[in-house]
Amino acid sequence: MTGQTTRGSAPLRYRAGPRRQAFAALLDGLRTDGGAHVVTGEPGGGRTAFLEFAARAFRAGPVWHVRAEPACSPQPHSGLRTLLRAARHAGRVPGDGTAEEVLLDILRAASARSPLLVCVDDVHLWDTASRTALGRVAARVHAADGVHRVGLLVTVPGHRPVEREWATLPVLELTPLTPGDAAGLLHDLTDGAVDPVVREELVTEAQGNPALLLALAHRLSPAQLRGDHALPRPLADAGTLTVVAGGCPIGQRPDRADLLLVVAAAMRATGERDAEAALVGRATNGLGGRDGDVPPEPSEPPQASELLAVPGGRLRFRSPLVGRAVYAGAPSERRRAAHRSLAAAHPAPHGVPALLHRSWTAPGPDAVLAAELEAAATDSTSGTPPALRRTAQVRAAELTPDDALRARRYTAAAEQALLAGYPPEALRLLDAAGNRPAPAPVRGRAELLRGRVLLADGPVDDARESFLLAAGLLAGPGPVQDDTAVLGAADAAWAAGDRQGCLRALTHDAHDAHDAHDTHGASVQAAVAGEFDLRAAGANPTGPQEAAEREAPVGPSVHRGATPAQPSVPPPALLRDHRDGMRAVLLGRFDLAAAPLTRVVDRGRPATEPERLLRSAAAALMLGDVGAARRAGARALASARTLGTAALEPRALEYLAYAELRAGRHQLARTHAEEGLRAARRAGQRNTAAHHHAVLALAASIEGARARVTEHATAALTTARRHGLAQAALLAQWAAARADLGEGRPEEAADRLGPLVRPGARRGHFAVWMLAVPCFVEAAALAGRPEDARAVVEDFALWAGCGADPQAPAQLLRCRALLAAPEAADELYLRALDRHDETSGDFERARTELLHGKWLRRRRRLREARARLGEALVDFERCGAQLWARQAAAELRAGGAAPSGPGAGVARRHGARDLSLLTPQQLRIARCVAEGATNREVALSLSVSTRTVDYHLRNVFATLGVRSRVELVRLVEQEEKTGAQL
Repeated sequence: MTGQTTRGSAPLRYRAGPRRQAFAALLDGLRTDGGAHVVTGEPGGGRTAFLEFAARAFRAGPVWHVRAEPACSPQPHSGLRTLLRAARHAGRVPGDGTAEEVLLDILRAASARSPLLVCVDDVHLWDTASRTALGRVAARVHAADGVHRVGLLVTVPGHRPVEREWATLPVLELTPLTPGDAAGLLHDLTDGAVDPVVREELVTEAQGNPALLLALAHRLSPAQLRGDHALPRPLADAGTLTVVAGGCPIGQRPDRADLLLVVAAAMRATGERDAEAALVGRATNGLGGRDGDVPPEPSEPPQASELLAVPGGRLRFRSPLVGRAVYAGAPSERRRAAHRSLAAAHPAPHGVPALLHRSWTAPGPDAVLAAELEAAATDSTSGTPPALRRTAQVRAAELTPDDALRARRYTAAAEQALLAGYPPEALRLLDAAGNRPAPAPVRGRAELLRGRVLLADGPVDDARESFLLAAGLLAGPGPVQDDTAVLGAADAAWAAGDRQGCLRALTHDAHDAHDAHDTHGASVQAAVAGEFDLRAAGANPTGPQEAAEREAPVGPSVHRGATPAQPSVPPPALLRDHRDGMRAVLLGRFDLAAAPLTRVVDRGRPATEPERLLRSAAAALMLGDVGAARRAGARALASARTLGTAALEPRALEYLAYAELRAGRHQLARTHAEEGLRAARRAGQRNTAAHHHAVLALAASIEGARARVTEHATAALTTARRHGLAQAALLAQWAAARADLGEGRPEEAADRLGPLVRPGARRGHFAVWMLAVPCFVEAAALAGRPEDARAVVEDFALWAGCGADPQAPAQLLRCRALLAAPEAADELYLRALDRHDETSGDFERARTELLHGKWLRRRRRLREARARLGEALVDFERCGAQLWARQAAAELRAGGAAPSGPGAGVARRHGARDLSLLTPQQLRIARCVAEGATNREVALSLSVSTRTVDYHLRNVFATLGVRSRVELVRLVEQEEKTGAQL
């Protein structure tokens, strides 16, 4: 896997997913069509492990697997002779230039009866004659007669340019492991005995390199892996990096060694993957002259080493691991000299990069330099990204001699680490700050940040306590941070489904002097002491939109027209309004919530800060103004991306996804949630990822993709149960129940939803359970248990009257129709359809049309039923709800009509290639195979024998008319894409 093959390659097990699917497609192509491919990747990246995987997975014929050895390479054609020995061929390799033809003849004979796979690891170590002959054979594998059934895989290192023998062949580049795959590899290595915090740090340090991950794990003792003892620092030391890199940087000429070191040092200061070539040239010139005090003259950069690439005037290492090894392995005096030269050559001597270079030359604490670094890092006009600000703040803290000031700077660095999307590092920096005496405001700020980390990636009850502790420490004349901590505690209690805890947080040292409603304050205390009842909302029937319009100033509507420019609003007022509005919503007093929440929405319109825009989106969702929520969420996302605040992107996408769901646009919600899930994983935010999983499960329950519903619901529930996320848990269970309903299993759906929506201790999240009521009522009615649903419909009526959910009024009428006497039901269905016309979202309207059509058919009003069911079919197909469309089509057929249209309620396919023709077991097996699983892995996952899988898979191929796994993968992917189209 390195320049010289590493012994004991990583025991990689490629999990089901895009990587495994791509590998399976490649091997399937080699089996059926032959061909040659070059496999490349950085040292330790898994080249050897991939060849071993390919050799094990190739069952169609013999495999010749050769590992190159440098000791065997000096003699001409020694590499080919090694290959022939592996093939157990007794022939000789001639030295008269005909070796290429001889090798072709041997391959032709070996592949006459069955396909042949040839794997050559580290072929760059072969002698020149062998490489040349094999390269020419590889170029002819497809064209030469009789060798089209030969597959050839050769590996070359990715940290050097591909040699000319292989330059024309297709290249498979092994990308770094995903965090999930890396964590799985570490779990396999340690039998799950690694502490989660240690695991996260190891995965982060390895940067997706499997060999480095294994080396780091082997470096730790069992106690360190369990988290009982402190980890060594640095975690990846020079020795470990150099060993994994295969000694690549060693043996460079002095000028090349200087160039490599300067590039590595320049990248360290910026945190980027490349460095400006002109700057490196000036610095290298100064480093060679040992004159670090005088800025060197501009010069061309030295000739680039083969370890470097030069794209667009930038220099970067072909392998990031090699760059790390170069820097870590250099003597400390040479590193300081490189940084000194870069600082002198930098065009902005007082900018963050130049100051960082100076800081790495300092022999000890330096208060003046620390102050300069802090000032540069906090300059809001510099455009410095959070990751670089974090590095500067950390370095400033390390150079600070005063303990209290150092704690403050560590806390500031933790905030930048959190914004940049590195929560584990933020926690480590907060721990470093906590180890030093500091005043209460500094400790309060640290607890506020700790609460933010835990809210996104930890037990939310712990997050609430951190926020409340922060609020106590930050209490004082300036209420901004105090209010921020209070709202953070309320957010944590909201995520946990603890309404009383949420109210207690919002009344924590509340600034009641500004509250003009004394009865409101009294009702808060009463609500904290008692059980919240939606009937409090019924005391004032005015919904949030109507109340907002009544209390807003005279002028253009703040929701429907252009908003005039508003003066800058101090943040304390914004936070107090959000606090008051949230408190009123919890009390069911939407009349009191409308004015403060509307002000939050309005003040967010001209804002450019992501936090203010996120508050605006949250307030709009509480008001039921999904349009304003979408606009604020989109602007927050754009602002977070512009500022480089990776930690805020997942939240912005979460608000966007929820707003689209509330608006009935589930496919847009899925798009935002898929992107949000990727962003949450990158930022280490498991709680946010759980919410995105829940949204994806809900979207899949509409589209009829049961496997995806199960996948995302399980992922959401796993995190929700570990971290106490009541909202995500209820949404995931609602998605599973809606999938049951779509598949015609109302009993299961009713059993799943009943405890979550009926009154009692098991009722779901206080702000979400009512959204699942329409599903429960439908399931209970279809299951013949209407009495189970009558009580919750009355509660739902109070929620619909609040005006916070645009879909609720039509859903309420549909629920009443399901439970009404025959003489009243028809009118209720018609009224529900009229209300659907006032909102967007085809799915909810189609569900009402389907239920009305069923009702009409059972009363033998067939003409009306066919018209209504035809409308339902069209609407379901328009929104991609294929499973529900099949229900509508079945009802049409039962009513004597032949469904028409492009799909007629089933997934569209050409000819016989229709997945709906498969049995449920065949469909499950087909989807597992399409994800890259082997027959054995499918058997284990479905608890059946391999023989059973083989049998079903043969029938799948015959039914669909496909000949290979590659075709099956394409067919299943097309099924999913077609099911997602509008």
